[in-house]
Amino acid sequence: MRPFVDIADASFNYEGRGGVTPALAGVTLRIDRGEFVAVVGPSGCGKSTLLKLVSGLDLAKAGTVSVAERAVSGPLNIVGMAFQNPVMLPWRTTVDNVLLPLEIVEPHASRLRTERQRYRNRAREILSVVGLDGFADHYPWQLSGGMQQRTSLCRALIHEPELLLLDEPFGALDAFTREELWVVLENLWRKQKFTAILVTHDLTEAVYLADTVHVCSKRPGRIVTSRVVDLPRPRDVYATEFVSIVRALKDDIVEVRGV
Repeated sequence: MRPFVDIADASFNYEGRGGVTPALAGVTLRIDRGEFVAVVGPSGCGKSTLLKLVSGLDLAKAGTVSVAERAVSGPLNIVGMAFQNPVMLPWRTTVDNVLLPLEIVEPHASRLRTERQRYRNRAREILSVVGLDGFADHYPWQLSGGMQQRTSLCRALIHEPELLLLDEPFGALDAFTREELWVVLENLWRKQKFTAILVTHDLTEAVYLADTVHVCSKRPGRIVTSRVVDLPRPRDVYATEFVSIVRALKDDIVEVRGV
């Protein structure tokens, strides 16, 4: 069976007045359908650029990138994305912020006008799943940072994407809230069966959530090590086996940084 995400020897450069800046060089990565993977590595190694290539927001300068056995040639409508900053529109309620992708992504955009109530009910259902039942009609300024990030996850998943891309989604939150949202995200993944790629600097987060953790080299980035996390879920972050994997990943990153 062919991988759901198939990246083969992909490279990407940023071009500007200062010249050409290599971001990725010869990245090869294969992800099965329904798999949850994490990508870790030094700051500036091209992890976020990798997500852009998978989503079609940027196109590889060399090599190939395919999703669902199709070459990526532009933005994909089967992708949901969540970022470190939830970026909620302040004039829209929580439920209306969640509905935003449906105004853009087909076939939902064409159906929204006639089926708005059905979609609003769907949005309220997913908000309830992440613990925001009763907050659907609140505005962003009435929500905590953790609540806003839960809303962001709902917005990324409202159109039931096959692929969820996560770029440091919990990096700005306190440790307790961050760990709460790991559980929320894992439960959503189990429920909706999407494929997920998480970019993070938090190795504990990576090992808690991912089936496989891929280590990226320093810029220009490429995948240099992959570690399978063969631990039962939900995972105990204090278990000896869990801590051993985190330490091994830390050693991997120290090595690629050349420290």
